Amino acid sequence: MGPKLSRRIFILSTSALIASTAIAHANPFYDSIEGEVGFQLDPKLLPPAESPIDFEVTPANLEEIPQEFHRTIVAYEGLEDPGTIVVDPEQRFLYHVMNDGSAVRYGVGVGRQGFAWSGQATVGMKRRWPRWLPPQEMTVRDLKAAVWANGMPGGPNNPLGARALYLHVNGQDTLFRIHGTTEPKSIGKAMSSGCIRMLNQDVAELFESVTVGTKVVVLPAGAI
Repeated sequence: MGPKLSRRIFILSTSALIASTAIAHANPFYDSIEGEVGFQLDPKLLPPAESPIDFEVTPANLEEIPQEFHRTIVAYEGLEDPGTIVVDPEQRFLYHVMNDGSAVRYGVGVGRQGFAWSGQATVGMKRRWPRWLPPQEMTVRDLKAAVWANGMPGGPNNPLGARALYLHVNGQDTLFRIHGTTEPKSIGKAMSSGCIRMLNQDVAELFESVTVGTKVVVLPAGAI
């Protein structure tokens, strides 16, 4: 069944949650490739929030992903209720807690140093093939992002991948997402701008398994 989860990793401080949420809203860079709030946008040029085409989700080649980050079922002894999503950035895993004492474990990519977020949130919104709205500062320094200053339509080449779950706290968007990726080799690594990346086939499965309002717990670094 795989390794069991320690109860110790599920202890989160209120201060950590408040601080991390404040950082997310104070620093516009967090509204990067995973973000949804744009800058100086022309509403007439905005692409749809979701692609009108529901593209086929092409599975990544698992031979390129270390075995430990493949989807698997593990025993669960944590404190969270069934249905909860638990992210352990330190180990690069996301757990979806089941009813039978188990959890579905997925490998993920996480935020690089200085861009990590932790706390308790809920899934405030879900989108299939979501658009990407790069922040103004990214469009200034990155010519590829500048092309999409008014938003990149959702689709197979979009950095947010096949699906996105938008994390909210107290009804407010944290600007952090759980989403797919066009870079499957980033799974198991810390290289995003704070969001949680999953293989497209994995995030598509999770997307169908959770609803708006689902509890999400992102553990702080070193919580084990």
